[in-house]
Amino acid sequence: MGVSFRLLYLTVETWPTFRADVAVLFGKYLPHHGIHSDIVTGETPASEGAVPWEAGAAFLCKVSGGNVKMRLTMFLHGLRHLFGATPDRYDAIQVRDMPVLGVFGLLTARLKRLPFFYWMSYPVPEGQIALARERGLSAGLIKFAVPWTCGRVGRFVLYRIVLPRANHVFVQSERMKQDMVARGIAAARMTPVPMGIHLEDCLPAEIVPASNSRLAGRRVLVYLGTLERPRRIERLFEMLALVKRQVPQALLVLAGDTVDDVHRAWLKGQAQNAGVADDVLWTGWLPTREAWRYVKAAEIGLSPFPSGFLLDSASPTKVPEYLAFGLPVVCNNNPDQAAVISASGAGRCVPYTADDFADAVCELLELDGQSRSNMRASGQRYVAENRDYRLLANMVARQYESIFLK
Repeated sequence: MGVSFRLLYLTVETWPTFRADVAVLFGKYLPHHGIHSDIVTGETPASEGAVPWEAGAAFLCKVSGGNVKMRLTMFLHGLRHLFGATPDRYDAIQVRDMPVLGVFGLLTARLKRLPFFYWMSYPVPEGQIALARERGLSAGLIKFAVPWTCGRVGRFVLYRIVLPRANHVFVQSERMKQDMVARGIAAARMTPVPMGIHLEDCLPAEIVPASNSRLAGRRVLVYLGTLERPRRIERLFEMLALVKRQVPQALLVLAGDTVDDVHRAWLKGQAQNAGVADDVLWTGWLPTREAWRYVKAAEIGLSPFPSGFLLDSASPTKVPEYLAFGLPVVCNNNPDQAAVISASGAGRCVPYTADDFADAVCELLELDGQSRSNMRASGQRYVAENRDYRLLANMVARQYESIFLK
């Protein structure tokens, strides 16, 4: 790209963030294509030292307290920077996953004659409404009313005001694009940007397999990610009990955690009830490269992603991540996961039941060496050709360029 553009980028993720579509896509690769951004968000609590935002300036506010206080602080922080934005510095305003702030971003952009973009990685209003329903009034009136009200207001402004009037909308997946088309948003003004892999950083040859003594002599299955309630991790314990009937050496590594202490204790109880408590290794959250050591030690990667409106439009990162390490995958039929497995042939995509996952795991564990080698090569090739952030950045940059140079 021969010219350079700068966004004022307001995002719900605090900085630094583990989200690769912020840190890697915008922070690292898009500047190589002339797309720079000044990020406006909160400072991640308890982050270890300052992490530079290499794409431009980082306007961070201190956030503390509960979720409501944190969101209000970030909202007011965003407003201040929107009102201070000037056309001589910025070529566009972009808001990510904040519907109400998106209204003010849209208004500011129109007043200052700048393009406005919205980045939608998740149906936030529906997620807030679902959270309120799950909590119910038993959690207390405030804990129910806040997400319910925010969700209702957010749903109205997002689908009636922000998305219809945005110059362009970047969505998480083809499925999300279809969902938005069904709501009347023009397909020509949307670009799906799936989650990718930072292949420059993800170098399997440089990762040493984990040396945990519990892995010795075991056939390791790994799950990398959150253990929160929507993932229904308890089904993996039922799966493991079935797998062990054919493969007694099977061991399940859960490289992740939940912030809910009660749910974690419940999950451990479910593992006990399934008779596999001694065959599950709980690592908790790990630094990325340490978690990759468990991936390197595994034979199969698991990616359960229960179906439903909130998750069907997601683009799970785990399948491409496992494939980058040459690991065959067993996942369920989330649309994006299904497309990756169909195109790569590097795993099995089945319904998320204990029986189906167990059958798929046993099938892959029984593959001969040549079949596993072929699957490994096809998975790594697919990721390199389709989900490398260098390629995704080029695609996103071309989309920005087409808008800016109209």
